[in-house]
This record gives sequence, C-alpha cells and structure tokens, in this order.
Amino acid sequence: MDHIPPEAAQRLALVVAGGGVRIRRAVAALPAGREPFAAAGGALAAARDALAAEVPRILEAVAARGWRWTVPGMDGYPATLGELSDPPLGLFVAGRVPPEASVAVVGSRRATAYGLQVAEMLGGELGRAGIPVISGMARGVDGAAHRGCLEGGGRTVAVWGTGPDRVYPAEHRRLAEAIRERGALVTEFLPGTTPRRHHFPQRNRIIAGLARVTVVVEAGARSGALVTARLALEEGREVFAVPGSILSSQSVGPNTLLGLGARPLLSPAGLLEELGMERPADRAEPDDPLAGGLPPGEALGADEIAARAGLGVDRVGALLVELEVEGVVERLGDGRYRRRG
Repeated sequence: MDHIPPEAAQRLALVVAGGGVRIRRAVAALPAGREPFAAAGGALAAARDALAAEVPRILEAVAARGWRWTVPGMDGYPATLGELSDPPLGLFVAGRVPPEASVAVVGSRRATAYGLQVAEMLGGELGRAGIPVISGMARGVDGAAHRGCLEGGGRTVAVWGTGPDRVYPAEHRRLAEAIRERGALVTEFLPGTTPRRHHFPQRNRIIAGLARVTVVVEAGARSGALVTARLALEEGREVFAVPGSILSSQSVGPNTLLGLGARPLLSPAGLLEELGMERPADRAEPDDPLAGGLPPGEALGADEIAARAGLGVDRVGALLVELEVEGVVERLGDGRYRRRG
C-alpha cells in the first residue's frame, strides 16, 4: 500500500467494514489532519482488520483491471463531490474524470424512440461543445446519451451501481470501453458487488454531484431519474426536464418536474446558454430528401415514410440505405427507422 496515502487506505478499509451514510458524513466532517478512523465508531475494529487483510488485496485486484482508488485531495478525485451532503469515502476510477463543468443526462431504461433520440442528440450537442456528459450507462436514455457524446467527439463519465469488475448491463461492455478511453468509469462499490436495487439511488447521488446541471429526458412515475433530479435540487444544482406527450407513461416524470418548477428544455441551445456556451457552428450537411417523411423524434416504417415524403417505396428504400450508411438514420429491431441524434 505504499503507493497510496494512509488516509486513502483507511477510507477504503471503512468501506470494507460497511461504512454507510453515517460514517461517510462523519468522515467528511472531520477537521483537517484527523485520520478517517477517528470517525469509525463501532466499526473501528473491523476497519483495522480490513486495513491489514483486505485493502492490499483489493488495491492489487483493481489495479490489475486498470482501475485505481482515489479520495479527496488525491489527483483525479472530482472536487464537486466535496460539496455533497453525503460524499463518498472514495471512488474506484478507470480513465480520467474531466474537470470541466458537466451535464448529467438521465432517464428511463424503457425509453421511447423519442426519448432515445433526444438523449442522443443532447449527448452529441454537449460533446461537440466540449461539455462532458455524466450518466449511469443503463439501458435506454443513459446509454443513448453516452453514445451521442462519444459520437460528437466529447468526453463522458459513467457512474456504476456495481463493483469495478461487473459491467452492467453486460451488453454495454463495448460502450464501457469506449467511455473509459474518452472519459471515465466510476464506482464507489467494492469489487464483486452485483447490481442491487438499493445501489442505484446511492449511485444517483454521485451522478447529481458530478454535474452542474441535470437533464431528465424521460422517466416513469417511479424512475431512478427522478431520484437523481431530487438529489440535484437538494444540492442546489439546476434541473431541466424535457417535455413529453401526456399520453406517454415515460413522460410522467419530466412533466411532473415541470409542474414542480423544473426548467423546460426546449432546445440544446437553451442548455448551452445556461452553461455560458454557444452552440458550435452547424456543419454543412447534404440535402435530405426524406426531411418531411421522417421527422425527428419519430420511428416509422418505409411505407409510411414514402407516403409522407410523396416518393415511391423503392426510392425511399434506396435513400434509407444511403442515409443509414451515412449515419443519419438507423434501423430499429422492428424494421422501423429513426433519425440519429
């Protein structure tokens, strides 16, 4: 353990000993110079045992996977987390957390085509503007926001609700590697920790803590994205919500937030204005003959696109292939098409 400060080792030992919110807050409240074990209370004996037996093994195991343990005051620990009422004792990090002001883009795992497109579009706009995107790498909105940011050339951070040795969901393994190369993977959970329902609200406070602004794209009435929004508001951070159809169950969350005073997100420009930045100059794009047949936010079959565009089905089929190759549209699993962000 010579390669980390004694304070960092003690903080990890407290995590191993089961240090929950009470110990996290007690450690955060210690005067400068006091060792973390001073806040251990009844967990002191277990923490001392962990320091001798478990901490060296854990540090070696995570280092072998390219992760490191970092705590306040160490290089790579996000300063914004120090402002939380319940800051983590430390973080396992793979990659590098960008120091710039970031935006959290969160939402439903069961997002609609509209929600996926909005999340990907926002991620792309933020990435092109040089603003890091924070999310949870879950299915649905989270994954779309990460992908959009990466495709926009930006940096993104995924906060996990599992240990550093458990990619969840498993189908996002390649996405996780891309995020790691261009940003960071972050978790406060020990190696071996599997995804449990109660881990994700705990994870969400870190998402809210890393971001200056949180955007809720789509969320059901009991979605974890609403937990993130509430935590962000409690920490004095700005929250935006994307208005949605009153007929969609996935719009209940953001529409409820709007009713409670959240700011409506009507365009990426409004979000960039909040961050004191301008939207990058639009790149020249080729003419799109399907502009009227496949509007943003909808997923349609080739026949319906042809009818709306006033073109033959064969012509539309050929155009869709071209636009798919160019990355303008994508084909969904049910055969419909939607515009990419």
